Amino acid sequence: MPSPAEAAVFRELARDLAVEAGRFIRDERPEHVDVSQTKATALDVVTEMDTRCEDLLRARLAERRPDDAVLGEEDGLSAGSTGLTWVLDPIDGTVNYLYDLPAYSVSVAVVLGDPSAPGAWTPLAGAVFNPGVDEVFHAHAGGGARLESAGASPFPTPRSLSVNTAVPLDKALVGTGFSYDTERRVEQAAVVSRLLPRVRDLRRVGSAALDLCSVAAGRLDAYYERGVQAWDMAAGALVAAEAGAVLSGLQGVASPDMVVCGSADVHPELVKVLRAALG
Repeated sequence: MPSPAEAAVFRELARDLAVEAGRFIRDERPEHVDVSQTKATALDVVTEMDTRCEDLLRARLAERRPDDAVLGEEDGLSAGSTGLTWVLDPIDGTVNYLYDLPAYSVSVAVVLGDPSAPGAWTPLAGAVFNPGVDEVFHAHAGGGARLESAGASPFPTPRSLSVNTAVPLDKALVGTGFSYDTERRVEQAAVVSRLLPRVRDLRRVGSAALDLCSVAAGRLDAYYERGVQAWDMAAGALVAAEAGAVLSGLQGVASPDMVVCGSADVHPELVKVLRAALG
């Protein structure tokens, strides 16, 4: 297990990589972004910039951490020998990027264990950078979570993050996301119809990493989503946890089946309602 000092070094690297990659996709964004391919459904798109950004991140890690494994959304897993895996989402919120909505992010995290298996990995450090507003969220295990502007160099003094507390579910602003699978969307719409009358309001930003960081920053009171993969949540979940959030699934650990995130006050209420809504 890396020491806290080592985790802090990983945090600096994750932050620097996320900011470099985020500036790349923002500054090199063509006037018209074309879909280069799709994933499981025609709605789940990949742009050329997703691929180029992941290539950039992998190249930097090959220089700085050549013996670590790398798991990226676009190119899968490259094996390593240290027990550490860097988990990369080159553009989280690709559809927002496609439409030039400034709510997309680069997520970079390093974990101990196997990030492909829920509960089998421990996040050590991570960063989420939103190039549209020049904000970077970052954390390392035991070191707290911070938000800072990446618009100046060197980085300005960061702001420590803490989740909102003492917020009942009926006063909670809750974030969520929707699948690109049309059948699953029908199920998600039914859940929304059950949940919406029980909360202050719902938000759908389109980037799971930013939603998790928004809980950490108090911009959301809670967040839930089905279908979140390791690369979507590895960095954001650590930022949220270090800001005081509770993360889980509906039964046990957070996984692609469900991620629920919020303060210790609202989290159990939200889990209860979601369980009932899903039958």
